[in-house]
Amino acid sequence: MRTRRVAVTGIGQVSSLGSSLRSFADALFAGRPGVVRLSDLVVPGMADPIGARIPDFDPQRTLPGRTLATVSRTAQYAHAAAVQALGMARLERVDRPRGGVSVGTAFGGILETEETYRSCLLNPGSRPKPTTIPTAMANAPASFLASELRLKGPNLTLAVACASGSHAIGEAFRIVRSGEADLMLAGGVDAPLTPIVLAAWNAMRILAPAGSNPACACRPFSADRKGIVLGEGAAFLILETLESAHERGASILAEIAGYGRNADAGDLTHPDPEGVRACLALALEDAQTRPEDVHYVNAHGTGTPINDRVEAEALAAVLGARESLLVSSTKAVHGHAMGASGALEAVATILALQEERFPPTANLHEPDLALPRLGYIRGGEVRMKADHALSNSFAFGGNNAVLVFRRP
Repeated sequence: MRTRRVAVTGIGQVSSLGSSLRSFADALFAGRPGVVRLSDLVVPGMADPIGARIPDFDPQRTLPGRTLATVSRTAQYAHAAAVQALGMARLERVDRPRGGVSVGTAFGGILETEETYRSCLLNPGSRPKPTTIPTAMANAPASFLASELRLKGPNLTLAVACASGSHAIGEAFRIVRSGEADLMLAGGVDAPLTPIVLAAWNAMRILAPAGSNPACACRPFSADRKGIVLGEGAAFLILETLESAHERGASILAEIAGYGRNADAGDLTHPDPEGVRACLALALEDAQTRPEDVHYVNAHGTGTPINDRVEAEALAAVLGARESLLVSSTKAVHGHAMGASGALEAVATILALQEERFPPTANLHEPDLALPRLGYIRGGEVRMKADHALSNSFAFGGNNAVLVFRRP
């Protein structure tokens, strides 16, 4: 079967960097974190919780007059980002039998689930709302997007921890490439800034402490990195064949050239160097791209000692230990948004290729000298023309995903 080339013709996002693509890009390239104190949350075991929260989110901007009782918080975020992507691609809301949805989420409707448990436990005799299941189910965002945007093709929800968004994009890419669908809306969403989720992550001792300035808490690849900062948000891409994009005169933002996926089949929480290296190699093979042709990597870069070390060593092993290979982690600015992270980072990678400037890792002042010598971007953006870039996601459960983007 002849495979088809796949173009990205629309992108959209909502995150701690704002609810527009411009606000996202401005903060991204400036290395300006959207991390704040969550003073309104009472989190068991945490005196000073922090997170990358979406500021001033108003679902009525994209759902005017809509009763939101049956629309989960994650579905609201997903819809806001998807509408941006649809608008950028200049696509109307019409029935699309060969248009589908692929959504990645790690926690689904965890907010609604927690609220229901809390209400029932604190108020003996109370019952869950009849809207609990439709809002709490993991596939609520994908189902809502399909209904609102009239996408009648494949409708997928992938729960692969913090690689969910990347897997959702990668699987959608393969669906379009194979000819199963002509268009896919693909991305990720999560809203994990809840008391129990934060307390559970804190119990693992991998959350970065707030310190005197929460914006400086997450420091990927830094010698003094101390952990992750949770975030929330959504990001979506419009994927269609390169041929159809040309035919309708759409602007092509990037081309997805390849996708690698595998499993460490090892420890549930510690990344395996061999698995990470193998996934990078699979992505390059799928894209038919040489290691030396990759100029930028948007790293998984969580800010934990072990994750950053394993990833940096894998990059050096597969792509070469060279300072000409630009590397940055954007989690320092938009937080670790779980299932949305890979999608937010895909958007960041596309913007970098399109605008020929590459974002720094915020808060990276002194790179860890024990890491391989790579082109860690710090201090400010780097302007450069590049043809190929990777976006990495290496999740709990040993689930790995790497996307290869090509400049159009």
